[in-house]
Amino acid sequence: MTGRVAVLGVGTSHFGRQPEHDLVTLAHAAVTEALADAGDTRIDAVWAGTVFGPPGVTQRVLRACGITGIPVITVENACASGTTAFVEAHEAIRTGRYGRVLALGLEHMSSAFSGAITPEPTDPEQRSGLALPALYAMGAARYLHDGLVTAEQLAAVSVKNHAHALHNPRAQYSGRYTVAEVLGSRMIADPLTVLQCCPTSDGAAAAVLGAAGPEPAVTVRGIALRSGAPWDDRSPHVWGHDVVRDTAADALAAAGLDSVHDLDVVEVHDAFTIGEIVTTEALGIAAPGDGGRLAADGSTALGGVLPVNPSGGLLSRGHPLGATGLAQVAEIVWQLRGLANGRQVDGARLGLVETMGGGVSVLDGNACAVAVLEAP
Repeated sequence: MTGRVAVLGVGTSHFGRQPEHDLVTLAHAAVTEALADAGDTRIDAVWAGTVFGPPGVTQRVLRACGITGIPVITVENACASGTTAFVEAHEAIRTGRYGRVLALGLEHMSSAFSGAITPEPTDPEQRSGLALPALYAMGAARYLHDGLVTAEQLAAVSVKNHAHALHNPRAQYSGRYTVAEVLGSRMIADPLTVLQCCPTSDGAAAAVLGAAGPEPAVTVRGIALRSGAPWDDRSPHVWGHDVVRDTAADALAAAGLDSVHDLDVVEVHDAFTIGEIVTTEALGIAAPGDGGRLAADGSTALGGVLPVNPSGGLLSRGHPLGATGLAQVAEIVWQLRGLANGRQVDGARLGLVETMGGGVSVLDGNACAVAVLEAP
């Protein structure tokens, strides 16, 4: 197949701590909305992403949606699991393997963990206590030490994204915070306070993909997936920068774009405030050491030069790991259709999704997925 792949429908559940809703209920909300949005319940195959979902969970939730008897593939790629499912669904359509594919992401974090994710004992670095909040905090400390960001600029990311989420009824948290309130909130991993860290979340998100036809639809203009290379003294950057930079370069080249500044709206992986800053620099939105300033001066806010995370991002919309990437896809699709209501980026024609999969075992991230979507 030489034509483009279209995103025919998207849907999500509400995000948040939802002990009253199991994965079947959350996935049913996302899948039924995506199928209704696509206008056709026919599905030829399913790719699903989850990190902590139990064995067979995808088949169980799909049975409740009336989807059985077709190929179902479940993938785990850390926080990029849902976006990896989207990448694979795209490839299945692009190569002509299937006609209509459902990409699904789902996670019920509150039933798996009472607080932060427990370090994985088979990973030597995590066994030593290097959990992801600490890893991101090391990056923030490095930026502060080198004068690449200020504490106030770190907090500005949280202020911005919580304000964006005021216009997202599916978001877990929202609010109008000051920089002082962010910096004064409970310390989690110095220098990152609780308002600079994503919450524990439950949720699901889905997208229906098919070959682009004569009907107007959001299409995938470029897409890429990488795993991290060994992260050692050969890289001058903090953890996560290089894999995002390289994956984004692949996706932009596939999209035929000369610059990230051709984009109109971006959803990036901001599990912690430093994550958004590093990512905007790795993507080329900001020059090295300038990501914090763009967050603080409004350049990456709604109404700014290039809005980043109008959904509220992981910090505020929430971060149910397997569902996050497809929630980002849904947000960009809504933006490109002009359906994002109070958080709408005026005239958005090109949008980018970036999802970074964590992990600390010597690699520069487990995975990174980047997709460039184009309006009808």
